[in-house]
Amino acid sequence: MADQIPLYPVRSAVVAAVAANRKRAAYYSAAGSGPGGERHNRLLPVMPEVGTIGVLAWERGLALTWSILSIPGAGPSDPTLAGSCCDWLINICRKKKELKARTVWLGCPEKCEEQYPKNSIKNQKYNIFTFIPGVLYEQFKFFLNLYFLVVSCSQFVPALKIGYLYTYWAPLGFVLAVTMIREAVDEFRRFQRDKEMNSQLYSKLTIRGKVQVKSSDIQVGDLIIVEKNQRIPSDMVFLRTSEKTGSCFIRTDQLDGETDWKLKVAVSCTQRLPALGDLFSISAYVYAQKPQLDIHGFEGTFTREDSDPPIHESLSIENTLWASTVVASGTVIGVVIYTGKETRSVMNTSNPKNKVGLLDLELNQLTKALFLALVALSIVMVTLQGFVGPWYRNLFRFLLLFSYIIPISLRVNLDMGKAAYGWMIMKDEHIPGTVVRTSTIPEELGRLVYLLTDKTGTLTQNEMIFKRLHLGTVSYGTDTMDEIQNHIINSYSQMFAQASGNGTSSTPSRKSQSSTPKVRKSVSSRIHEAVKAIALCHNVTPVYESRAGVTSETEYAEVDQDFSDENRTYQASSPDEVALVQWTESVGLTLVNRDLTSMQLKTPGGQILTYSILQIFPFTSESKRMGIIVRDESTTEITFYMKGADVAMSSIVQYNDWLEEECGNMAREGLRTLVVAKKSLTEEQYQDFENRYSQAKLSIHDRTLKVAAVVESVEREMELLCLTGVEDQLQADVRPALEMLRNAGIKIWMLTGDKLETATCIAKSSHLVSRTQDIHIFRPVTNRGEAHLELNAFRRKHDCALVIAGDSLEVCLKYYEHELVELACQCPAVVCCRCSPTQKAHIVKLLQQHTGKRTCAIGDGGNDVSMIQAADCGIGIEGKEGKQASLAADFSITQFKHIGRLLMVHGRNSYKRSAALGQFVMHRGLIISTMQAVFSSVFYFASVPLYQGFLMVGYATIYTMFPVFSLVLDQDVKPEMALLYPELYKDLTKGRSLSFKTFLIWVLISIYQGGILMYGALVLFESEFVHVVAISFTALILTELLMVALTIRTWHWLMVVAEFLSLGCYVASLAFLNEYFGIGRVSFGAFLDVAFITTVTFLWKVSAITVVSCLPLYILKYLKRKLSPPSYSKLTS
Repeated sequence: MADQIPLYPVRSAVVAAVAANRKRAAYYSAAGSGPGGERHNRLLPVMPEVGTIGVLAWERGLALTWSILSIPGAGPSDPTLAGSCCDWLINICRKKKELKARTVWLGCPEKCEEQYPKNSIKNQKYNIFTFIPGVLYEQFKFFLNLYFLVVSCSQFVPALKIGYLYTYWAPLGFVLAVTMIREAVDEFRRFQRDKEMNSQLYSKLTIRGKVQVKSSDIQVGDLIIVEKNQRIPSDMVFLRTSEKTGSCFIRTDQLDGETDWKLKVAVSCTQRLPALGDLFSISAYVYAQKPQLDIHGFEGTFTREDSDPPIHESLSIENTLWASTVVASGTVIGVVIYTGKETRSVMNTSNPKNKVGLLDLELNQLTKALFLALVALSIVMVTLQGFVGPWYRNLFRFLLLFSYIIPISLRVNLDMGKAAYGWMIMKDEHIPGTVVRTSTIPEELGRLVYLLTDKTGTLTQNEMIFKRLHLGTVSYGTDTMDEIQNHIINSYSQMFAQASGNGTSSTPSRKSQSSTPKVRKSVSSRIHEAVKAIALCHNVTPVYESRAGVTSETEYAEVDQDFSDENRTYQASSPDEVALVQWTESVGLTLVNRDLTSMQLKTPGGQILTYSILQIFPFTSESKRMGIIVRDESTTEITFYMKGADVAMSSIVQYNDWLEEECGNMAREGLRTLVVAKKSLTEEQYQDFENRYSQAKLSIHDRTLKVAAVVESVEREMELLCLTGVEDQLQADVRPALEMLRNAGIKIWMLTGDKLETATCIAKSSHLVSRTQDIHIFRPVTNRGEAHLELNAFRRKHDCALVIAGDSLEVCLKYYEHELVELACQCPAVVCCRCSPTQKAHIVKLLQQHTGKRTCAIGDGGNDVSMIQAADCGIGIEGKEGKQASLAADFSITQFKHIGRLLMVHGRNSYKRSAALGQFVMHRGLIISTMQAVFSSVFYFASVPLYQGFLMVGYATIYTMFPVFSLVLDQDVKPEMALLYPELYKDLTKGRSLSFKTFLIWVLISIYQGGILMYGALVLFESEFVHVVAISFTALILTELLMVALTIRTWHWLMVVAEFLSLGCYVASLAFLNEYFGIGRVSFGAFLDVAFITTVTFLWKVSAITVVSCLPLYILKYLKRKLSPPSYSKLTS
């Protein structure tokens, strides 16, 4: 029956498809969905040929048609079929493909029911067609540039033509060319990086053997072989490994930012197969949940159909290999379940946005204000003219005449300025290795209010060191570890002496001791028990690097015989555990071998102790503890060891009076504490436990609760052995750097994926939270009511740091977003722990929306990329966690301490200089427009230009460009002062250097100077009126040069050179370009005679006008400095 169902390709009519859907729905309700019937139900739609453009179309949403027209697998969840044409059309229009659970047959990509995305990485912003429109849109969405485009185009209309075309098109073309070249270079680099990743070769298993396949050509259902140290190309389920333990390690630093290795376990059904080729001789499939963001969770099942009965295995996170992780040991074979943009790593990265600085937005607002002024001025002119003749044409001509109010050179100057700041940052020898990757936002560094930082690898070095062992009555620090070593050597030598003396393997003395725990144990035996517990209770695996020239086969053999110390390294999912095991090795008890069922320790005397692992209870963020049940092979004793956070363990261990106090003491020292305990079990107790435990693990409903209940039944009255303290070392100079940022008024939030205790610990030790401050730990909440109560409890506290976990944060944001952000913003410091990469980015966006202040994110791992891209300014650190963060960031530094200088010195200078530069360039345009207005009003409101085309271009470029641009070398405070008094930074965040107030002051200055220059020229030169252009223009240039000198706060030799260079250029052009200095066109016959320029009258009159226009401003500036000096001048005097 199944074979008779017609299958329609996408091209077929929608109506037919709907009819078929109804038939199909009826068919499915009739057909059962057991494992046997499942196989026949999977019919494959006829696929149209998909070319490369086709693939893009699939990604856009054509694939939707498949998701509706194809037959869903009768797996555990059947998606409902879209019933009507409307739904279908709406879905097509939305172009958002619905993500679904899937059934993947091993090695049979052609059996997939849907078209899945192509497995290629794409970080580019544009493609070949969208590049030019995209860049032009980014440029012309600025009012300034759009305005110039309109003005330039108007010059093609003869009636409106005022000057030469080049006077308008040259500056605009220059701005666009510079931008396009810069974007094209960036885009090409991104393209090359993507291409390199997409063309990496992998081995794919087929029936005919291995074939090489590009990363971008991998499909869902392929069996891929990944070698050691190779990147995993897509999300896979782990089927086989070359390691005989059936497990392997992977490095996940580019996914979740944790540098420790993760242990992954192969599906046991496929791992047991004798040879690789047998993967094709079995009939098996993987059912996987729909693609999700959560990188720490996965649910699926593995089913082998051709065995009797069918084998079902549940799959969890430890059976998966996510894309962007790296295989650290052995070779792995996996079946691909998610590709391309459905992989966890891609779903957790957000699209980079084009960042625009706050200063650019403020200048954009000011140019709109100038535009309104321009329109108003033109209307006034036409009104005074009396609307004579074709007034609308005159209006437009006036608009063009005064168009210099808004200077095109503003963009050119600012862009060149930004490039100069970037160059200065990279050349600063105090912060070596700093790279500026986004050259458009250096001013943002001077305006930051919130700094969001990652913890691991950013504030800390992620290197753990064992510092303290506390036994209740006695405590050992780093200086007394040799005593522990002596105790261990003695106790083991006594043990083995007794054993050989009795001639038996068991030790009667220890037996009697364990049966009567009331006897007070000696310090030596307590140390021995504690060290043994630490050496056994963990998830650490020793890895032996093969020596050069030794093949892997002999490597295994070698490991079995001697466990040489030189090439042993430890791997675990947490660096704390490695530190503990390394410490037991240093005191004489060494972990030498471990697989899934046993582990071996080496005593100081060289004997090997073997323990079989009966059960392991892994660490989870809920339980905050991990346990292990082992059997000593020599004595057959069964012991349950457990270690965990003091909060979790205090209720489990027997009563004592010292644990809580000592944990507090260690935490205040910035140590991460773990409580270690043990319990001896009899064989009967253990068998009873194992039966209940295996039953609980097979239950379908509330599995986790039932398992936890069984484990808790054993976790009672455990014997407390010891308390350990481990230190995570901070990066160099983190404390002074954080202190400086706090004094600068920057609020620091720490967003980390780490545990709550660890995060709190580091917040204290790095002085993110000062000694005197209270810490409010936000209790875990799951619903609206709990969140409400907890927020109220938090509201009652004042001036305390907040520590909140990711899942509680999620709940609060769902119901009380505004209240939570408002309260958190009042805190001096906030710590968010257990944050996923997308949550980090979400917090950044929330701060931007609610406060409107500038944010900066700093991190060093692949998990910080989303946050770095979402922030107004992203800083990446080139750390141990790879380069991914530093490549995605706007600025890349080598150490956290460099951030102080980057913000206090470079951020300050960039913002102050750009503000001065922007306003000066506007002043330059305003002053000439004022002169034009005066000139027109004197000449009966004629719309005639005062200065000819070349003079106008020369004015904005060669005559005044160098001095004005030399403002980028100006500084108000020496770098040493800026670092010594970070409080100066607070002023910058208020944005007072560029505001409507400062802008209005510049407007008034421009109107005053423009008026004086023009009226002065008209009054003083009544007799030689033909020379008015030469006189007013000379006075204008001198005024501009003097105004630059007035604005500068700290002189630099290049500034002096620029001033004299410009003056020289002007004097030379007076001599050579004399035909331009007449009034109006050359046809007026007013040639400039050199004789006139050299007369004394010309010189004194020009000097007089210039003095009148500039002297009052100099006097005002002097008085202002005396009466209300700015904050920084108080420090420099």
